[in-house]
Amino acid sequence: MSTCTNASAELAEPLAATAATARTWLLLEQPGPWGAKAFTASHLDPVVGRALEKAADGTGVRVALIRRPGRHADCHVPSRHQVLVAHVVPGRSWVRQDVIDDPAALLELDFTALGTGEHRGFGEPHHEPVALVCTNGKRDRCCALYGRPLAAQLAAEGVSDVWEITHIGGHRFAPTMLVLPSGYAYGRIDADLAHGVLKAARDGRIALDGCRGAAAWDRPGQAADLAVRSLTGELRAGALVVTRTDGSAPSWTVRVTHADGRAWDVDVTESAAQPPRPESCGAALGSPARMDVTGIRAVAGGR
Repeated sequence: MSTCTNASAELAEPLAATAATARTWLLLEQPGPWGAKAFTASHLDPVVGRALEKAADGTGVRVALIRRPGRHADCHVPSRHQVLVAHVVPGRSWVRQDVIDDPAALLELDFTALGTGEHRGFGEPHHEPVALVCTNGKRDRCCALYGRPLAAQLAAEGVSDVWEITHIGGHRFAPTMLVLPSGYAYGRIDADLAHGVLKAARDGRIALDGCRGAAAWDRPGQAADLAVRSLTGELRAGALVVTRTDGSAPSWTVRVTHADGRAWDVDVTESAAQPPRPESCGAALGSPARMDVTGIRAVAGGR
């Protein structure tokens, strides 16, 4: 069967710098079926769904629906909903959890504050890494074909904090997984690799195999962060921060600063991936943007 995932893998499309961008994730449990636009095509009240998407727009918060792995009967409408909120900026990351009766209550949150990392006392701290596997087959069949078996396997193998999620971008890299609180995304991931990623996360570290980048940074920043990690071997989740980006498409210089004061300037260039390939199953052939690191220099004196 020809899929966008097969095409991407056969063309050896790079995974680096392809993660969805968001400083904060607001995740609402909603079992049952999901449509392509899940916030208005699920058992969630579509009026509430539209309002949540509107409230998050432009705040740095990304909203998504989640559900536990397994079968999702159409009639299953929960009386209570688990909610996870995670801020993923390195050095300032956290995850909070709560259980609510009415999803409309989330509209009372200060989305602008959440986007800057202020939880304002929402819920309780959540201390274990969270694995979010994209499984929304109505958005792209690869997410269901490859993502749902992975989520089910991880759950069966004892990963307690694994959820299915509606969308984290990059269908063609399925199975895809987002890890909280680090906010690093992964693609073409299997169960063995996922277990390694989560073990590293429990130790406060980043696994580089299959890594797509950190959601906290834009795509040039993701490329620069991963390049510095590869160069230095620095895997601690909060050790590196993107502190400056100069330039504009198709060329940037990104400064990456270490917690110890060292810094690097990373040159990143955008180009169109060739040859054309489907970015999603059933879509016309396209040339997705790719980010390539063309230079990296230590900054004298750091910072």
